[in-house]
Amino acid sequence: MTEDDSHSDDGEPADTASEQRRRAGDEETSNTRSDTPSDRTPPDQTSEGRSADPAADGSTETGDAADESELSTARRSGAPNPSRALSDVALDDDGDDSRGLFDDLLSGEPIFENKEVLRPSYTPHELPHRTDQINQMATILVSALRGETPSNILIYGKTGTGKTASAKFVSQELERTSQKYDVPCEVEYINCEVTDTQYRVLAQLANKFIEKNHAVIDDRLRSLETLAGRAREDENALADTGFDAVGDVDARISELERDREEMESVPMTGWPTDRVYSTFFDAVDYNERVVVIMLDEIDKLVEKSGDDTLYNLSRMNSELDNSRISIMGISNDLKFTDFLDPRVKSSLGEEEIVFPPYDANQLRDILQHRADVAFKSHVLSEHVIPLCAAFAAQEHGDARRALDLLRTAGELAERSQADGVAETHVRQAQDKIELDRVVEVVRTLPTQSKIVLFSIILLEKNGVHNINTGEVFNIYKRLCEELDADILTQRRVTDLISELDMLGIVNAVVVSKGRYGRTKEISLSVPIDETEAVLLSDSRLGDIENAQPFVQARFDN
Repeated sequence: MTEDDSHSDDGEPADTASEQRRRAGDEETSNTRSDTPSDRTPPDQTSEGRSADPAADGSTETGDAADESELSTARRSGAPNPSRALSDVALDDDGDDSRGLFDDLLSGEPIFENKEVLRPSYTPHELPHRTDQINQMATILVSALRGETPSNILIYGKTGTGKTASAKFVSQELERTSQKYDVPCEVEYINCEVTDTQYRVLAQLANKFIEKNHAVIDDRLRSLETLAGRAREDENALADTGFDAVGDVDARISELERDREEMESVPMTGWPTDRVYSTFFDAVDYNERVVVIMLDEIDKLVEKSGDDTLYNLSRMNSELDNSRISIMGISNDLKFTDFLDPRVKSSLGEEEIVFPPYDANQLRDILQHRADVAFKSHVLSEHVIPLCAAFAAQEHGDARRALDLLRTAGELAERSQADGVAETHVRQAQDKIELDRVVEVVRTLPTQSKIVLFSIILLEKNGVHNINTGEVFNIYKRLCEELDADILTQRRVTDLISELDMLGIVNAVVVSKGRYGRTKEISLSVPIDETEAVLLSDSRLGDIENAQPFVQARFDN
C-alpha cells in the first residue's frame, strides 16, 4: 500500500505530506489578503473552530496575541472594524427611519403667521370703529403732557367692546409722547378682578413706584460717582453742576443711598393698611410726575372691598407735593356707581365714556384687520370671517368672542392638518368654546348651587320634564342629607335656580297654574353628561352618585 492510498481505520483519508504543504500555503495566504465581511470569522469563534472564550481552552495569552495580530493585519489591509461597522449600521437605521412624537405634527404646513394677534392680551396699532372714544380719551389726558392733573375718567361698556384695548392704546401713546418731549408722565395698569382689595391695590402700586424710584436713584448715583471722580482730578469739573466742592457731591451720594435703603417693598400681607398707604404716598411723591392709574374691572374692587380705595386715591392730590394722580376706571357694569359714596362718585366720574356693542359689519372689519396679520395668505375661506362675526354679534357684539372663535377655528384646522380654515372649523370652534364656557361656569359654582344643579340633572335623567321648584327642592333636601350639607329654605333654593338661569345653565320660566298659583318650569340648557362630569369632579360632591339609586327608586314608586 502506497502513502497516497493510505486510509484511517474509520474510513477517513489520512493527511498526506502534499495536503499538509497545501494547507500551510493556504493559511499563509489568508494572513496576507484582505477579508471581506462575508469571509470573516464570527466573533464568537476562532479560525480553527475553537471557542473565543480564553477560559474554554486555557489559551488566554495565545488568543489575545492572535486577536491583536488579526486586528493589525486588518488595519494594514484597510478592513473596517467589524464591531464598529455593526454599531454604525444600527445608528444609521435609527436616524433614518424613526419618527418622533411631534414629527408628523410638524410635517403639515402652518396656518398661522402670528397667532398672538388674535389673543385678548394683544394691543393693536389700530382699533377700527373706536376712533371717537380714543380721541375723547386723548383730549382728556393731554393735560398730563402739560404737567397738569387730568380729569378722572370712567369707561363703561359690555364685555368685548374694546374698552381695555382702547385704554391701553391711548396709555401707550401717552407714555411714548411723554418720552418724546421729556415730560414725566406714567400709566400704571391694575386688573381689579385679580387685585381686588385695598391692601393689594396699594401694595402693588407702592412696589411699582419703589422699583422705579430705585432705578432713578441708581442712575443718579452712577452719575454723581463719576462726577466726584472727575472732580478729585480736576477742580473745574464741578463748574455749572450746582455743587461747590467734592464734599457736597459725596453728601448728596450719601443722601440718595439713605433714601434707597428707606424705601422698603410692601409684602403682599401683614402690614396695617395705613402703613401701606403711607408707603405708597411717599413712593409716588418722591419724584415730580403725573400718574394715570388704570383700574380695569373697577366694579370688582368696589364689590369686594367697598369704595375706600377710590376715596383715598381720589383725595390724594390735595396732599401730594411733587406728583399728581388721575384715575381711569373701566367697568362692565353701568350701575356700579350707584353703590359709591356721593363724594367718591362726584370726584371719580368727572368724565364718562360709553363703548357701545359692535354690530356684525364692524366685527367683520375687526376680524379682517387681525386676520391679515395672524394667518398665512389664502388659508381662510370666504365664509369664515362673516360666520365668526355673525356668531359674535348674536352675543351683544363681543369682539373678544369673535377673535377667540377665529383663533380656535384656525387651531382646529391646523390640528387636523387641513390646507385652510373652512366653515366647518368655525362651527366646531363654536361648539368647543360654548362647552368650555359651561365647564368653567359650572366648575366655579358655590357648593349649594352645584347641589341644586345636580338635583335638576337627576330629575331630567329619570325622565321628568317641565320640572317645578318643589320637585327640585325635594331632591335637593335628600342630597344634602346624603352629603351632610346644610339645607337651605325653599325660597333660597328658588333664588339659586334664578341665578343658574341668569348664567344660562338652566332655563326657568314662570308659568301660571290658575287657582294653584304660579311656579317655575325648569329645564337644562347645557349638555347633561358633561355638566354631570364637572359636578362629580368636585371632591366635596364625590359621594353624590350614591344618591342616584335612591332617586331612581323614588320615581319608580
